[in-house]
Amino acid sequence: MRLVSLKAELRQELKLTPQLLQSMEILQMNAQELLEYLGRAAEENPVLEQEDASSLYSAYEELRRRAGWIDGGVYGATFAHEEAAPAERGAVDRETESLTAFLADQLERRHLPKPLLALTKYLAELLDEDGYLAAEDLESVRELKIPPALIDRAVETLQSLDPAGVGARDLSECLLLQLARREDVSPAVLDITARFLPELSRKHYGPICRELGLTVEEVRAAGEVIAALDPHPGSSFQTAEETLYVRPDVFIVDGEAGLEVVLNEYYLPRISISSYYTRLLQESDEAETRAYLQQKLRQAKWLLTSLDRRGSTLTRCAQAVLDAQRPFFSGESDTLSPMGLAALARSLDLHPSTVSRAVRGKYLQCRRGTYPLRYFFSRPVGSQGASRQAVKLKLLALVKEEDPRHPLSDQQLCALLSQDGTEVARRTVTKYRLELGIASSTARKR
Repeated sequence: MRLVSLKAELRQELKLTPQLLQSMEILQMNAQELLEYLGRAAEENPVLEQEDASSLYSAYEELRRRAGWIDGGVYGATFAHEEAAPAERGAVDRETESLTAFLADQLERRHLPKPLLALTKYLAELLDEDGYLAAEDLESVRELKIPPALIDRAVETLQSLDPAGVGARDLSECLLLQLARREDVSPAVLDITARFLPELSRKHYGPICRELGLTVEEVRAAGEVIAALDPHPGSSFQTAEETLYVRPDVFIVDGEAGLEVVLNEYYLPRISISSYYTRLLQESDEAETRAYLQQKLRQAKWLLTSLDRRGSTLTRCAQAVLDAQRPFFSGESDTLSPMGLAALARSLDLHPSTVSRAVRGKYLQCRRGTYPLRYFFSRPVGSQGASRQAVKLKLLALVKEEDPRHPLSDQQLCALLSQDGTEVARRTVTKYRLELGIASSTARKR
C-alpha cells in the first residue's frame, strides 16, 4: 500500500506584499483617517515632505458653498460640524468600546486559522449599528470567490460571539441565536420565533394556534419569552444621540457643464519627495546611508502611488454614483435608482472588494445633505425594480396618510404597495417598517 504519492498541479495564488497591503489600507481610509496617517508617515520617513494645507482653506470653503452645505438631508443624519471634534477630557475612548473592537478582541483569543480569523474580522466590520449582517454585504463577500464553506464557517464563528444574536441576517435569526444559548426553551417558542413573528407582533394568535396546535395562553406565554429577548444586540455599544463629526470625502458641485464630482483633498497636506535627501542619496559614499535612503525613497514613492490610486478609484466610484442617481442629486426625484455594488464594479472593471473598500466609511456632500456613499447602493425590490430607499419612502408615506383610528396592518401596506406596482412580501414590509422605526398597527392606533 502506497502511503506517499507525488502530484503536479498548476495553481494561481495572490501574494499580498507589504506594498499591496498598504495600498489596500489607504484605499479604505476615510478623510480623517488619511489625514492622521499622512502625518505619521511624514514623521517616520525623512524623505517625505509635507506642506501645510491651510493655504487651501479658502478653496475648501468655496467647495462647501458650491456643494450647498446644509445640515441633515433625506438620510436623516445631522452633521453639525465638519472638523474633527477634540477629545473630551476624561471621556472614554469610543474606539475601544465599539462593537467591532469588542468582537475582534474575542476572535483574537480563539486561536483561529488565519484565513478564518481574517474573514470573520472582515464580516464583523460589515455589521450595522444593531449588530446585523446585511444580505447585500454578505452577497458582496460571496462575489469575492471565497470558498463558500469558509464563508459559512466565518458567519457561524461571528454568530457564536457575544453579545448573543450578533451577526444575524434578520430579526428571526437574531432571536433564535439568543434562544439557542438558553436551556429549557419550548418548541413552541422556537417555532413562533422562526415562523410567526409578524403575527405575534399584531397579536393575531388564531393562525399560530391553528398551525402549531397551541392554546392562546400558550402563545401568549411564548410571546413573553420572545419579548424578553434583545432585537438590537449591537445597540448597547453606541451612545444615545451621539454627535457624529465627519469630513466629506467627495463633493457633488455645480460646475460649468452641470453637476460634477470633486474629491475633497483640500484639507490634506501636500506630500512630496525631499530634494535634499534625493541629492544626499546621489552624493553619499556611505553604503549604509545609501541603503537606508533607498529604502525610504521606495516607501515614499509607493505611498504617493497609493494616494493617486485611492483618489482615482474614489472619484470613479463617485462619478458612477452621480451618473446613476443624477435625478436625485439634481432635485428632480426624492428616490434613488437601484444600484448594486457588484454591478458598479463590473461597469468600472474593478473587483467588487476594491469598490467595497473605496466606498466604505466615506461620505458624500451635495445640496441635499451629507450621506454615506453606501447609502446610494441598493438592490432592486419589487416588480418595478425600485430601490429599497424608494420602497421605504412609499411605506412611510402610506403610514403618514393612514387613519390613526384604523392604522394599516403590514398585510394592508403590502397590498397598497402592490397596487402601486411594488410587489414585496409581507415580511419585507415588516422588516422595512422596523428599520424605519414605525410601530405596529396595534401600537399606532389612537
